[in-house]
Amino acid sequence: MFPLSPLSLRCAARISALSGLGFIVNKNFLVTLVHSNSRMTTQQLTEQIRKKKSFLCIGLDVDLNKIPKHLLELEDPIFEFNKAIIDATHYLTAAYKPNMAFYEAYGIKGWQSLEKTINYLNANYPEIFTIADAKRGDIGNTSTMYAKAFLEDLDFDSVTVAPYMGKDSVEPFLAFEGKHAIMLALTSNEGASDFQTKSIDGKELYKTVIETAKTWKNSENLMYVVGATRAEYFTEIRKIIPDSFLLVPGVGAQGGSLSEVCKYGMSENVGLLINASRNIIYASSGTDVAEKAREEALKMQQEMEVILTK
Repeated sequence: MFPLSPLSLRCAARISALSGLGFIVNKNFLVTLVHSNSRMTTQQLTEQIRKKKSFLCIGLDVDLNKIPKHLLELEDPIFEFNKAIIDATHYLTAAYKPNMAFYEAYGIKGWQSLEKTINYLNANYPEIFTIADAKRGDIGNTSTMYAKAFLEDLDFDSVTVAPYMGKDSVEPFLAFEGKHAIMLALTSNEGASDFQTKSIDGKELYKTVIETAKTWKNSENLMYVVGATRAEYFTEIRKIIPDSFLLVPGVGAQGGSLSEVCKYGMSENVGLLINASRNIIYASSGTDVAEKAREEALKMQQEMEVILTK
């Protein structure tokens, strides 16, 4: 770490280019070199979950219309909001998941805030699993470029993907060593029944999607999105993918039950990341936003601790 100056900034950029290290500038104007292209295995993720007694994933879905007004006076309110939430909750959570739509909506400034956020996480809390909730999926070189953007340039541990176009839209995301693709499998939205649970030749489509994905190259790097409001489906899903990690949205605000999800969805290696966004990050609209976020995250962590110690 060294003080910021035009010369040191140029030096940091040069070292970054030559060594593969990234760098960030903190609030005290110190330049810190950080390891890029981090590796997070599922075993390491499980170890963090057991250490923290938490399989919570906090969604960083920043809406400038909802964050505390005092943050809007700062140069980068999105990053400052994220930083406050992260610093207050990092010891209670196994993962953070920025939703790309909430950054893309603000153009280049939103992308800059996203980059600062992931750099801050990788530099200060490298043990935490990071998810780019982008839901990308296109064929060939397009998916490769999407993968490079999120897994290489921004250095997320994982990215969510849509499998509708088949293996050549997902396999490029699986080609990055030590990185993960989290594939939409069975979602909890109203329109999920339009396709996902339709029976084709006597089998629901979501089952065919999961079974097919298991045959793809590097499928061991796959995780799956399964909505909490469909807890009764977890038993069937675990028959197909007994050990894979499942990213589970829909607990809490959307009506999903944590205990039901764990009853039917937990594996020997835990295998669950329960996402919570609004109920944590918008627990307050005042200057106590970080404190209230911590309190809500702690409630979920304590509930998870009870489940893990049973």
